[in-house]
Amino acid sequence: MKIYTKKGDKGTTGLLGGTRVPKHHIRIEAYGTTDELNSQVGLLISLDEFNWFNDELLVIQDRLFTIVDVEFLENKIDEMQHILPELKNFILPGGSVFNAHCHVARCICRRAERCVSQLSEVEKVEAIILQYLNRLSDYLFVLSRMINHKLNKPETPWVPK
Repeated sequence: MKIYTKKGDKGTTGLLGGTRVPKHHIRIEAYGTTDELNSQVGLLISLDEFNWFNDELLVIQDRLFTIVDVEFLENKIDEMQHILPELKNFILPGGSVFNAHCHVARCICRRAERCVSQLSEVEKVEAIILQYLNRLSDYLFVLSRMINHKLNKPETPWVPK
């Protein structure tokens, strides 16, 4: 099987069922952004040199293909929040490369959520998809805090000037 089909050379792509849509169609944007998010989660796995979160990040990569298991994310968020100090300010991304990339993943997740929300205005979208992406961005935020906590890196509070 060849990797290229030449069917997309004119700016369209095929959906399951054979329908062709423009490559800029909001459904393709939502798929592509979710794929970008999955790649960023893969980068997080490669940055987790202590294997602290690899197993759960692999689960998330798998679930990004089906967008299920909100409860898994909620449980992981709750586990981490029991360890972390209470958040009293907005915090700035950074402190470690691992943390910063986690924030990039969070931002990509929010973009995917916006794309799916926009898609839901013109096509039927299962509610669980938006719920999962919303919860995943929460998880990635808490994970970013947990990363710096485990690395003994301070959080940088945002202080308005």
